[in-house]
Amino acid sequence: MNTEIPDKTVAQAELLFNRLSKRFRHLKKWARRIGTNAFRLYDRDIPEIPLVLDLYGDAVSGALYKRPFEKDEAEEEAWLLAMKAAASRALDIPESRIFLKERRRMRDRQESGNQYDKIPGKSFYRDVKEGDLVFRVNLSDYLDTGLFLDARKKRALIRAEAAEKRVLNLFAYTSTLSVAAAKGGALKVDSVDLSNTYLEWSRINFALNGLEEQDAFGFIRSDVMQFISQAAKKRLRWDLIILDPPSFSNSKKMSGVLDIKRDHRELIRSCLSLLIPGGTLWFSSNAKGFNPESGNLTGYIMKDMGKAIIDEDFRGKRIPLCFTFTDTQVMQDICPRDPL
Repeated sequence: MNTEIPDKTVAQAELLFNRLSKRFRHLKKWARRIGTNAFRLYDRDIPEIPLVLDLYGDAVSGALYKRPFEKDEAEEEAWLLAMKAAASRALDIPESRIFLKERRRMRDRQESGNQYDKIPGKSFYRDVKEGDLVFRVNLSDYLDTGLFLDARKKRALIRAEAAEKRVLNLFAYTSTLSVAAAKGGALKVDSVDLSNTYLEWSRINFALNGLEEQDAFGFIRSDVMQFISQAAKKRLRWDLIILDPPSFSNSKKMSGVLDIKRDHRELIRSCLSLLIPGGTLWFSSNAKGFNPESGNLTGYIMKDMGKAIIDEDFRGKRIPLCFTFTDTQVMQDICPRDPL
């Protein structure tokens, strides 16, 4: 059996080694200043190496994006092993703690119907820090680790805004944004997700951060669309709502199919109806090729938060869309009109 590595692969491995070495030297100083040990190292910086690599303490989680040309399985496996070895050398991390997965296009994941399925693995966990916050990540079993690194600044902004407020986090996933709001002094935080796995993960994140007041923190298993409808009927209201839906979901647990490009207007309107006067909705999306439209949302100020949430490890990279919708009542409270 011929195990010789092609010269092209050797050259690409050396390019990756040099790029990672340089990025790590730069980012570790910044990370130390802000108090985190989890950050993005590499994001398809070299076109011939379509990898994304994230550091989580003493381990790495990464993904290979589909290439524009065909490779046989054995060749691709040899290439990945060479890239893993290069990352191991650059970061001084054993290859056994570097986890690489394949991230297929959204269309392929939709057609297969298993875009959120668990990958057979060894459940390799780490608890990583973000300032005084701690989050549990799983580097081996899912495409996503449980912590969206590009939402770091959004967590900080929501934390700063959450004091004395009632917060609702929809499509909460592992509830890292809920944790940030709770640490910011929120009166109550409700986290809604359809997955028992993610809600249990959410409880772990709350416990890791010393947040165990059961009455103040709700973990609600529900289809988000059904939850919104029921909350509206009960006339429930929140001061701050976080809406970060998947781009697409055809989960069998849902009552329908969610396509955020098609459904975002109605979803935003429905959430705005659950705000108290002066409340704020945070809307985010990873979907490509669209911008949220305010439509006929009179009485609300729409603000693009994209630049405000860019952190050092994501400069020059594509980040999720992020907008706030604030009830103009808050502006009237801050700048009341002079009496006639």
